Amino acid sequence: MDVMPAPAPLVPPTVDVPRLHDAVLGWFAVHARDLPWRSPDCSPWGVLVSEIMLQQTPVVRVLPRWREWLERWPTPADLAVAPTADVLTAWDRLGYPRRSLRLQEAARAVVERHDGRVPADPAALRALPGIGEYTAAAVASFAFGVPETVVDTNVRRVIARAVAGEALPGRSLTRAEMRRAQALMPEDPARANAWNAAVMELGALVCTARSPACDRCPLAETCAWVAAGSPPPVEVPRGQTWAGTDRQVRGAVMAAVREHGRVAEAEVPAVVVAGGRLGSHRPDDAQWARCVAGLVSDGLLARDDDGGLTFPA
Repeated sequence: MDVMPAPAPLVPPTVDVPRLHDAVLGWFAVHARDLPWRSPDCSPWGVLVSEIMLQQTPVVRVLPRWREWLERWPTPADLAVAPTADVLTAWDRLGYPRRSLRLQEAARAVVERHDGRVPADPAALRALPGIGEYTAAAVASFAFGVPETVVDTNVRRVIARAVAGEALPGRSLTRAEMRRAQALMPEDPARANAWNAAVMELGALVCTARSPACDRCPLAETCAWVAAGSPPPVEVPRGQTWAGTDRQVRGAVMAAVREHGRVAEAEVPAVVVAGGRLGSHRPDDAQWARCVAGLVSDGLLARDDDGGLTFPA
């Protein structure tokens, strides 16, 4: 009878987990950025807004928009009744503007289901429109101290290098990765929540994808990737193209409407090109039509009776 080999442990026995915790948390205590959504005075709503804004957008661009957003709509109830046009205008250049509409949908759900208070329960957070596993875990942990396991791209990269000895994680989060991240969580809830933020910060500032600063890393002496000679990634990620894509054109059209309030659909090419957001790219008629139609279909633009494009009311 064949005997199946025992599965490899989620965390190799060579990894000193308490030492790992101490090193990362000690580093974080000294080097953590002073971000307003990390303040004890920040509301759970402020944390939720930050998490949505920070998706695929760097902190430096989010900071001013986050402050303005919270000044204008300090509670979910405030955003829930805001005109869509105001929401899209306030989103400004954060990119992926559908996030602003999903955030407003979530605000309305918070008002309808939770009396205007962001829920602490991870399951209730996941049930909100546009809130996935990561965002629900992050809000539960950072806003309420519920020690959910928070795993973003930065966390995946730190664990892949320090524990698994891999240069980069794969394209998609796997169940094995998630279980490993859960196994690495400190048992003490306060340390677990601090660990979530600390590993994320280490990946953002030191253990970066392209130029990791191993000389400044608190895990350099124990990192499995460094010990293996810092081998190259098995799969080299391809950078996202921008120039000439529908994303670029859609963003330029949105910017033109944001600036002028209304743009006649027939004049979109001239107005957008004059705004200088397309560089040397000149879309053909099919790309203009596809991008405008997509923006209208996504609820990001509306057509008026006179052939103009505006933000939805």
